[in-house]
Amino acid sequence: MMKLPLATALLLLCTPVLHAADISVIGLFPGKAVLVVDGKSPKTYAVGASISPDVKLVEVNQTTATFDANGKRQRIDIGSHVNRVAPSASASVTLKADTRGQFVAQGQINGGTMRMLVDTGASLIAMPASDAQRLGIDYRKGKTLSVNTANGITTAYHVVLDTVKVGDITVNQVDAMVQEVGLPFTLLGMSFLKRMEMRRDGDQMTLTKRY
Repeated sequence: MMKLPLATALLLLCTPVLHAADISVIGLFPGKAVLVVDGKSPKTYAVGASISPDVKLVEVNQTTATFDANGKRQRIDIGSHVNRVAPSASASVTLKADTRGQFVAQGQINGGTMRMLVDTGASLIAMPASDAQRLGIDYRKGKTLSVNTANGITTAYHVVLDTVKVGDITVNQVDAMVQEVGLPFTLLGMSFLKRMEMRRDGDQMTLTKRY
């Protein structure tokens, strides 16, 4: 196996990669790789070492280092880079059904904690005015909508949420509506769920972020 002197390998340094740690491969040796992480000084990592909480070095050969990022493998040639192997793009969360068979997610909206009922029948995230007020959302500035409820047609207000977070999944700029009557809790609707791959296995549902 050809061993590249570190001084030569440094000339191959490229733009960094990988979510949670910017990584460039600058040298490869049996069972080891020389990496630059987050722009710091070059460091040698052995196969099996964690580069960041969600990225591990799993294999090296004469030309390539292979990383595992949340179960997805990414090969990077020496002197090459890949923009963001995507733990962030493949982030997932598993929800367990309650005694009524419903899935309730504990998450955050605009940084505030929120319990949300997963509802694939709701086109948007829907929240009662009390929750919107608690989060500091001035919903009455939003466009008015007419929505059908169990108690008939009522008025709602369209808003755009800065962030919606469930487990490791964060989605930005999510359409939602706020209702002043007829809604006892927040519904996690399709404006969030359409960005997910949804898999159900018995009393468990796994959401995996698609984009």
